[in-house]
Amino acid sequence: MSLKTRWALFLLAPAILLVAVFFVVPITAILVRSFTEPQLGLQVYRELFADPTTLRVLGRTLLVGVVAVVVCLVLGYPYAYLMTLVGPTTRSLLMVVVLVPFWTSLMARTFAWISLLQRDGPVSAVLGFFGLPDVVLLGSSAGVVIGMVQILLPYMVLTLSTSLGQIDRGLLTAAQSLGANRYRAFLQVYLPLSAPGVFAGSVLVFILALGFYITPQLLGSPQESLIAQVIGVRVERLVDFAGAGGLSLILLLATVASLLVGLLMFKPLRSLVGSGSGVNR
Repeated sequence: MSLKTRWALFLLAPAILLVAVFFVVPITAILVRSFTEPQLGLQVYRELFADPTTLRVLGRTLLVGVVAVVVCLVLGYPYAYLMTLVGPTTRSLLMVVVLVPFWTSLMARTFAWISLLQRDGPVSAVLGFFGLPDVVLLGSSAGVVIGMVQILLPYMVLTLSTSLGQIDRGLLTAAQSLGANRYRAFLQVYLPLSAPGVFAGSVLVFILALGFYITPQLLGSPQESLIAQVIGVRVERLVDFAGAGGLSLILLLATVASLLVGLLMFKPLRSLVGSGSGVNR
């Protein structure tokens, strides 16, 4: 082992120790209890999968995560694309706008959304102006998605801006010189080249969305709970660590399965990116 490798391991040791003590060990203990309580076996998981409420909550959690990804992508892609078109000064200002939410407490932002989304609040007044007076978003999945998107959108924008900033815009000029209009050049050259950034941002937002607890707890309702809330109820009120561990493992497996599906869907995009990059050669 070289001196450089030893020095790198020495620098990583505190972080590895911290993660092991405060993350790996507790998670392992909870998962072990899910297989050993009330007795050794898979009884906890059989009960969870036989419970339609658990499956419904898991499906709702995955659906909310997907919707959050789609909304963040629709809002974040044009913003990140705009950051590649403007000059350095304007780009810095746009970056500051993206970073401002990180300077505010998550709890403060969530309580702000409670004021905005409640009945007779500003959002309700705007919807009433457009002929939708009875729409109340607070306590619904739609309200939860709005709050989550506001928190997760900067992650999508930062990931996309990094990826889009590395694309050579000369490829668009070359495509237009070969007869493609601006829209066709964007769809067939620029968009495929941005696929890795889209995938990375979507995965990041999706994983973060699955573990949200505070925002659904404050903006949602018990009837539309997400899986993190159910895990919290089992631990805090029912003192059911085995059931909470089982739900945690199910959520982990669902996340891994979703990532594998995303990777399989991403393979055609990667080949398309490779063919698009061939223009540069």
